[in-house]
Amino acid sequence: MSEEKGEYRGKATMEKITSLAKRRGFVFQSSEIYGGQNGAWDYGPLGVELKNRIARAWWKEMTQLHDDIAGLDAAILMHPRTWEASGHVENFTDPLVDCKKCKTRFRADQIPPENLAQKKCPECGGELTDTRKFNLMFKTHIGPAEDSAGAIYLRPETAQGIYVNYRNIVQSNRMKIPFGIAQIGKAFRNEIVTKNFIFRTCEFEQMEMQYFVKPGDDVKWFDEWKKRRWAYYEKLGVKMDSLRWHRHGPDELAHYAKDAYDIEYLFPMGWRELEGIHNRSDYDLSRHAEYSGKDLKYIDQDNNERYIPFIIETSAGLTRTLLMILCDAYDEELVPNEKNPGGSEGSAGSADDWRTVLRFHPDLAPVTAAVLPLMKKDGLAELAEDIRAELKEDFTTGYDQAGAIGRRYRRQDEAGTPFCVTIDYQTKEDGTVTLRFRDSMEQVRVPRAELIERIRREIKQYKRG
Repeated sequence: MSEEKGEYRGKATMEKITSLAKRRGFVFQSSEIYGGQNGAWDYGPLGVELKNRIARAWWKEMTQLHDDIAGLDAAILMHPRTWEASGHVENFTDPLVDCKKCKTRFRADQIPPENLAQKKCPECGGELTDTRKFNLMFKTHIGPAEDSAGAIYLRPETAQGIYVNYRNIVQSNRMKIPFGIAQIGKAFRNEIVTKNFIFRTCEFEQMEMQYFVKPGDDVKWFDEWKKRRWAYYEKLGVKMDSLRWHRHGPDELAHYAKDAYDIEYLFPMGWRELEGIHNRSDYDLSRHAEYSGKDLKYIDQDNNERYIPFIIETSAGLTRTLLMILCDAYDEELVPNEKNPGGSEGSAGSADDWRTVLRFHPDLAPVTAAVLPLMKKDGLAELAEDIRAELKEDFTTGYDQAGAIGRRYRRQDEAGTPFCVTIDYQTKEDGTVTLRFRDSMEQVRVPRAELIERIRREIKQYKRG
């Protein structure tokens, strides 16, 4: 392992990401004091900020920047017939096997074929049970009696809420094809195997957009949305060599799909799906028209036509995207020991030091700017609080006055804070502060009156190195 400046100690691993996420308040195990709830996670102070910022970035991309896309927030509980029409009651299953010896549960399609053929557990070599189908929907009851008449499901996806509201939105918003409906919301799947931290969980959030098009135009719009979604990740500053396309083969296509591609990301555990772009044909609206008895044809008054629209879907997991952003931003770097704004050593230790840094795009960082008084005394802390109050109107801020300034910089690097504002004795003299940049560790003096505009400009011009 090289120890030269600029070299890296190692890439992100799931163990490093999990440890950092808990240590810095991104993600905690749900109900941890009781031993934890499998498949569920809680998002701490930094985690909920990061999650909300990812959601806002997606929402802006889909609705604010597209005049032809409207928003929706549909209910989690839907009429049970919805899931019969969608095919989830019949088709939303995973093949399940258990080991009789170690009691481990597996998805049969994820076991090596030779183990499945021999009914041999890949973990302990014990005997496997026969494969059986397992429906992934959570079933519950509505009303006072727990009988079949009150059976209802927690939605396994948000898309169906869009389809059953398609006619409402066309009529209320005078939408003309092509147009889209976007939604961010919770979904629930009774996953057989939950692993790899927050990658696959039982409770999660989806960011989905359904784009309604004229039959015959679906291939054109499918290709267009593939381009748009790929460009979106580049805008977020994601390392593009860690992304790739995967096209679904005939055996992979869902029952509703005419064509489907996944954008895959190279997670620490390998290439995994990040987002799906699907040509769903006219399957969904045709099924809901059949099961509801309602006419869901679009009336094209300009061309005197009536038809069931085709649907192009873009579907991404919010919490899975958060995991991707954490993994993509994670870095370990050997750097020189930083100096105080006054010129002395900024932290204890050797001349060179390893730092862990999360290189979030500033638009996504949970804390945009951390305000750090060089000393607690001589009015510096009070001055720092005043400057922080000014920044709060425009940015999410942090404050830290404990310990050597270099160590405080390291703590902010680990939290992904792109800017640190240090208040020192020169601030009292001439009204300037030290603005420190996370990625380069460069420090510049900026007049207090120009600080907000300077940070805004740096965010707008940000390019990840």
